[in-house]
Amino acid sequence: MHKPADTLLLITPGCPHCQSVLHSLSELVKNGNIGRLEVVNIAIHPEIAQEVNTRTLPWMRIGNHELSGNYSLSELKTWAEKAVTGDASATYIRELLEQQQLDLAIHHLQAHPEKLLLLLELMQEEDVSLSVKFGIGAIFEALEGSGLLEELVPELGALGRSKKANIRGDIAYYLGLSHSPQAREWLTPLLQDPQQDVREIAVESLEMLETRT
Repeated sequence: MHKPADTLLLITPGCPHCQSVLHSLSELVKNGNIGRLEVVNIAIHPEIAQEVNTRTLPWMRIGNHELSGNYSLSELKTWAEKAVTGDASATYIRELLEQQQLDLAIHHLQAHPEKLLLLLELMQEEDVSLSVKFGIGAIFEALEGSGLLEELVPELGALGRSKKANIRGDIAYYLGLSHSPQAREWLTPLLQDPQQDVREIAVESLEMLETRT
């Protein structure tokens, strides 16, 4: 049997949702869904908010999942269960993007770079929402020129062979953001793509790479 996840909760006086989230998490502790609950008033300990890099309250870390905002008891119970089983990585990132909590998503992926591949999985979902699509683009833009994005070039390039033109176009753009010389070999075939938009993006990305050599 898995041990229940521990939770850190940050609150402050005057926060409209902090008390309800605190009450719900306390109930989960009583019911054994959470092993331990640590509550910090950042009006007294503002350094804790700086350490976790948040300006939004209530903020909580349930296991390895960071969340902010108002969550119901049932939602928090679900996240407590997912934190234990470890099967919620894609769901977690999708929810952050759906709620436009981009800073949390970027922070999580920087701390767990192996999960960047989940963005490529989300891109290929048939029912991906606009919030998720735009969020994925914003994450790649935030990682522009970073080592994390450069290491992802082979996986990005392979997805550039997708049957979907919109995915090929996005990949052409992200390859340019990588600033990696290796991206050229994946971008060059896209210059012959049947879709004009994809060809134009590939040209722009190659030009971007040329200016950085």
